[in-house]
Amino acid sequence: RGRSVNSPNFQKSEHDDLPEPEFGTEEYYRETFWNLNNIPNSKNSVLRHLKVGINGINVPWLYFGCLFSTFCWHNEDNYMYSINYHHKGAPKQWYGVPGTKQDADGVERVFKNYLSMKMRDVPDLLHHITTSFSPRILNQEGVRVCKLLQHAGEYIVTFPRAFHGGFSLGPNCGEAVNFALHDWIPHAVDANERYRTFARPSVFSHDRLVYTMAHWVTELRTKEICSALAQELRRLKNEELLLRAKLIKAGVRDVSNDVELPPNRLDQLDEESADYDDKRLCHSCKHICFFSAVCCECSESKVSCLRHSHYMCRCSIKRKYLLVWTKEKEMNDTIAKVERRGEELGNSNVVSLVDDDLLEKYA
Repeated sequence: RGRSVNSPNFQKSEHDDLPEPEFGTEEYYRETFWNLNNIPNSKNSVLRHLKVGINGINVPWLYFGCLFSTFCWHNEDNYMYSINYHHKGAPKQWYGVPGTKQDADGVERVFKNYLSMKMRDVPDLLHHITTSFSPRILNQEGVRVCKLLQHAGEYIVTFPRAFHGGFSLGPNCGEAVNFALHDWIPHAVDANERYRTFARPSVFSHDRLVYTMAHWVTELRTKEICSALAQELRRLKNEELLLRAKLIKAGVRDVSNDVELPPNRLDQLDEESADYDDKRLCHSCKHICFFSAVCCECSESKVSCLRHSHYMCRCSIKRKYLLVWTKEKEMNDTIAKVERRGEELGNSNVVSLVDDDLLEKYA
């Protein structure tokens, strides 16, 4: 059925209509979406559009623990969901902080208060997953902390931006992977902005992924999801067009009509697309320049996002020029397509997030 990104039949359409294997059989465990190799590619997961395997993101990691082996305080890459399965062995003690802005900001405040000197040297210390301290300190600072003991055979799901950490109570084996539902979009925006603040490269292009979601507009299942996606697409368009106009007015040459660039692929994020994105990382903030980029005659490889072109080099602005992959018309058409889908869903009956054939099976 090709549900794992490592399968030679990955997401081939001729396998879509195959019947589900019988519960309890080897084939069932290989094909079920409860298998962590498959869950990132389930029908309602945004990560199904990633056709390239990224270890720990859509390819699970296997963890072997021993007594008091620790996983330090952290939240997931790009503020995604995660799911952890305990295969065998001694329990794991988990501590978690809700992913609300108030609680997540509270964790960061505690880090800054107690580790101020360290964070002055390493501002993105929280992303290194190397620091652990007692949850009692968080409690004393007004941050809500939950605890849970995970036994063999149990799953734990963490939500976007939710900090978590813990330790093993003995030898054990666990497995974990990320996934993302459509309601993750606002959290993805926050993560993307945070990464740009620390000049931390993202595991994939946020801009590319939201445009890929818009490309597969029929997979959007509720009016609220369409509204959130359209809002993000409008935000991206408005910032993009505003900064393009400012740069051109300041003297940056627009060569988009003279230089033909390969179009952005929007149906999927494959290895070729990922390699291409790696070549257009902003020199300053490491953001992937998906819509456009500023270049300078002084370098054949260095590019900048529209926010940070003044940091790229000391050359005169007359030597800098603008490359454009996505025109204004394409942006407007994409937004209109998502808005139409939202209107269709608003005028129709309630759309279920559960597959119809699954409902029928258990009715």
